[in-house]
Amino acid sequence: MNRNGLLIALGIALVVGLIFGVFPGLDLWLSRPFYANIDQIGNVFASRINPTTMFLRQMSMWIVTLLVAPAVVALLLKFLLPRRPSLLPGRAVIFLTATLALGPGVVTNLVLKDHWGRSRPIDVVQLGGSERFVAWWDSHGECPDNCSFVSGDVSAAAWTLAPAALAPPLWRPVAYGAALTFTGVVALLRMAAGGHFFTDTVFAGVFTFLIIWLMHGLLYRWPQTRVSDAAVENRIGWLGAETAAAVQDLFGRLRQYFSKASTR
Repeated sequence: MNRNGLLIALGIALVVGLIFGVFPGLDLWLSRPFYANIDQIGNVFASRINPTTMFLRQMSMWIVTLLVAPAVVALLLKFLLPRRPSLLPGRAVIFLTATLALGPGVVTNLVLKDHWGRSRPIDVVQLGGSERFVAWWDSHGECPDNCSFVSGDVSAAAWTLAPAALAPPLWRPVAYGAALTFTGVVALLRMAAGGHFFTDTVFAGVFTFLIIWLMHGLLYRWPQTRVSDAAVENRIGWLGAETAAAVQDLFGRLRQYFSKASTR
């Protein structure tokens, strides 16, 4: 998670954004081979209903779930049992859970997919659908919600760069390579199913990487903002203890209220 990674990501976004912005038909051109994959009963984009590719898609999301699960469990246990040591280092817990929530969660699904009306490949006229094709930068397509820009699956897959960033230095290049390969495979699966254009997958990866890069800088790299694992764990424990005290106080007030009400 150094400056070189940031420059590469921004360079990819700039090159792809400019080329596909000036020549938006390239997105259609890249999707046509997948559109031409027709099964025996005439379904285009036949990969979308192929049992193998459907299974691979489900497995890819299970991989993401399994990778974030230890951090979620550690966060919940520290919150509920604030005096017990955290199962994972405090910064790792926040880094993994926050980047998944902000990247695939907020930016991809809440901000972009529901407000950027780009129709999916399978829905545009040029590929057998009925909706208007628009370039990646045009948010005024005909898709009402859960739209094509950007890919949620690819965003989740790109999030695996976050645990890769926490791998031991000797294994970190291998972890980055595995995360990027995994992201590329998921992007290919979504394009083959007619779910996303090429640019949808590229910008899903870029946006998620930028969030990971910023969070890693805030927690680990930048002297002005970085904190210790102990400080993070203490803050989580404090929040858990304060929440437990507030809940106990609320239940106590409710008991008093109902007790008085029953004696009237």
